[in-house]
Amino acid sequence: MNILFVHQNFPGQFKFLAPELAKHGHNVHALTLRTDISSLFPTVKVSSYSLSRSSSTTIHPWLSDLESKVIRGDACFRAALKLKNQGFTPDTIIAHPGWGESLFLKEVWPDAKLGLYCEFFYNTSGFDINFDPEFPASSHDNSCRLILKNANNMLQFPSMDAGLSPTHWQASTYPSDIRQNISVIHDGIDVTKVIPNNSVKITLNNNLTLSRQDEVITFVNRNLEPYRGYHIFMRALPELLKTRPKMHVLIVGDKGVSYGAAPPSGMTWKSIFISEVRHLISDADWDRVHFMGSVPYHHFLAILQLSRAHIYLSYPFVLSWSLLEAMSAKCAIIASNTLPVKEVITHQNSGLLVDFFDINQLIEQINMLLDDQLLRKYLGDNARKYCINNFSLHDICVPRQLDWVNSLSSS
Repeated sequence: MNILFVHQNFPGQFKFLAPELAKHGHNVHALTLRTDISSLFPTVKVSSYSLSRSSSTTIHPWLSDLESKVIRGDACFRAALKLKNQGFTPDTIIAHPGWGESLFLKEVWPDAKLGLYCEFFYNTSGFDINFDPEFPASSHDNSCRLILKNANNMLQFPSMDAGLSPTHWQASTYPSDIRQNISVIHDGIDVTKVIPNNSVKITLNNNLTLSRQDEVITFVNRNLEPYRGYHIFMRALPELLKTRPKMHVLIVGDKGVSYGAAPPSGMTWKSIFISEVRHLISDADWDRVHFMGSVPYHHFLAILQLSRAHIYLSYPFVLSWSLLEAMSAKCAIIASNTLPVKEVITHQNSGLLVDFFDINQLIEQINMLLDDQLLRKYLGDNARKYCINNFSLHDICVPRQLDWVNSLSSS
């Protein structure tokens, strides 16, 4: 088959599926905003599109998000016309609809089957919006914005032949009539590479080397922000550092915003919550807090392998790959008792669950876990076993994804 992947940041969630389809003999193309990845995927022909304009400054604010999607959809539409004129006609298109790129592709190739990656459907209540009372939606206008934010998805559903969602909870966010056409198959974790390593060592600032003999707790986000509980974790540090004089804290994450509202102008969520707690922490204790920034993948894996207790907190939102990778690395995990997390973590079996907002409970559970080697081993063993049995890339997820593509193509 001729298969076209569409993702503004390709490969994104298609990192394993696209090259696997090429390996099976299909002619695989990708359409993306990126211009730097052709050499990374030698079996996938990558074409780039570019935006011809930016968003308007005078448009109604509720429409600004939809306008940005239309701009990308327009650019992708014109790039698709160019591909068509060059003789490429896909039998199947697999796209992430979140940025509007696939809005108009059926107008170019009406006979192609369209599969959409259904990552998250915004709801005006009951999920991430107003979950955290510290950061309430600014006004009732926010609900109106979300309705129009979903308009991008709603415009694409009539053209969708099948949907793909990584978790049952994420699929459940969609309207029931759409949900029935969504298959739940995770992108997959390479459990043969994300493994425990008792001999791992990490050297920080060329003068501090940490090993599995050291008491290390880890916290990982793509960006350090409230949606992933960064503020809750930081508020636990003053007490933890006082009571655990040998503990080191490794914090992975950049200072931007992946989800939710931006911080006040000129500030970052990272700096805001450092400022909130720093005066409660002595200089000597602060020296044991290590902000790693955004790290290469092999360093990220080493950090997980080093971890004695891994903390993962999240609003009811998209589940992070990093949690499943921590499970595969046999981490002893303390996580928030929120619905997307509860789908993969069973309390006192594959991890410990705490109330997202209960800082004292978080501190208590971290201390208990650090003091109980047998419990850490029990939770880590069960976490890895669960990941292998449910999210193994090569044994479970890729085969099911290939079946989904074949089913989509023959529908």
